[in-house]
Amino acid sequence: MIIAHDLRKQMPDRQVEFVIADNIKANGDGTMLQVLLENLFHNSWKFTGRHAKARIEFGSLQLDGRTVFFVRDDGAGFDLRYADTLFMPFNRFHSASEFPGIGIGLAIAHRIVRRHNGRLWAESAPEQGATFFFTL
Repeated sequence: MIIAHDLRKQMPDRQVEFVIADNIKANGDGTMLQVLLENLFHNSWKFTGRHAKARIEFGSLQLDGRTVFFVRDDGAGFDLRYADTLFMPFNRFHSASEFPGIGIGLAIAHRIVRRHNGRLWAESAPEQGATFFFTL
């Protein structure tokens, strides 16, 4: 996957294992879906940055007859008590000194998924990583 390759080029010394499922297909606007995956992968890359070794996974599963895609990492995670604000622009669960960024990536991802009549949600716990699920 090009996104994983580009992330590795930015920081070649990081030990990140990418696990990308084969033959995943989705129907939608190709440019928007590229931006969606870039935002989710960059988010995982950023929040695994403090771990000596990290794992970022992309795959899909079937849930109630629908294909559900996911991006999972073993990074910093977050407290799900605040999940209702997770996809709001400029909302941050971590300080900028801990993890850089302005808090817009997940809001963009959410908007793209909604434009495809899908749903985006997360499962996480502090220091247990995060999984972002989405349907299209």
